[in-house]
Amino acid sequence: MIVGGEPLSGVAQRLSESGLLRHPTLFVLAARVKGLDQRIKAGQYLLDSSMTPSEILQMLAQGSTAVQGITVPEGSTARQIGHLLQAEGITGEAALLEACRDRGLLRTMRIAANSAEGYLFPDTYYFYKGMGAEEVVRAMVRRFNEKVGPELRKKATAMGWTLHEVVTLASIVERETSRADERPLVASTFMNRLMLGMPLQSDPTVIYCIEGFSGDLTKQDLARPVPYNTYMFKGLPEGPICNPGLASIEAVVEPAETPYLYFVARNDGTHEFSSSLGSHTRAVSKYQKAKTTKTITTPPKTKKDLPARKRPRRH
Repeated sequence: MIVGGEPLSGVAQRLSESGLLRHPTLFVLAARVKGLDQRIKAGQYLLDSSMTPSEILQMLAQGSTAVQGITVPEGSTARQIGHLLQAEGITGEAALLEACRDRGLLRTMRIAANSAEGYLFPDTYYFYKGMGAEEVVRAMVRRFNEKVGPELRKKATAMGWTLHEVVTLASIVERETSRADERPLVASTFMNRLMLGMPLQSDPTVIYCIEGFSGDLTKQDLARPVPYNTYMFKGLPEGPICNPGLASIEAVVEPAETPYLYFVARNDGTHEFSSSLGSHTRAVSKYQKAKTTKTITTPPKTKKDLPARKRPRRH
């Protein structure tokens, strides 16, 4: 709460005592340099620890007291997040997508990719109406960096994978299953396929490229030569297909040790896992015979057919 006439130095000191500012004196100095020290507006603000001093200063100067708690679900795409934020009056969907693809912004956030997709950490945030799209992206990527700490990154390095590869596979795991107990199994299945040079053949990667997907994946969809089509192209797609939660990321760096190469939905939220094409075909017949569905049927490749890309080392 900021009362009318309260000096900025007092506001900065209270923010520091609340753990929202590390250097209150520098905060006041920055406000004076930007000409904002006399523009701080009275009111009750809801500030978040992920906000930078610059964001806090802009919020106080704009009088942005209409702060909302926004929960971003695990597995949301950047487009879905943009749609959610636009509906709440936070920022525009198009503006968010543009910020996610801003090369300069990506460099400052040290994201070695073409988009921030995958790094917008799903969590509850406190955003204000009319907030800039860049501020939103920075806040969500900061939360990602807080949650995906040094230990997880070390495990990725030990596997021989980059962080981007881990996040990409984690995004596929996130969209394939919502069950915590299945995520390490799904991760293991896909990693086994990668090590054998088998295409991942994951429906969600194809769906990612279909705008306004109706829910019915066709043979024509599976035959489209888009970069995310893991039926047509071996290895990981070029980037994440959604923004995975921490559990899916952990499942990739600590997958279960299994012989599985296939899985099929049981239509009750769980999956049947198989290590051979024969058992998988029987499972498909058992659980999917009443509906049209795709079946992963690619046989394992021989060693000479293995792709040149870096493959994970199991530990």
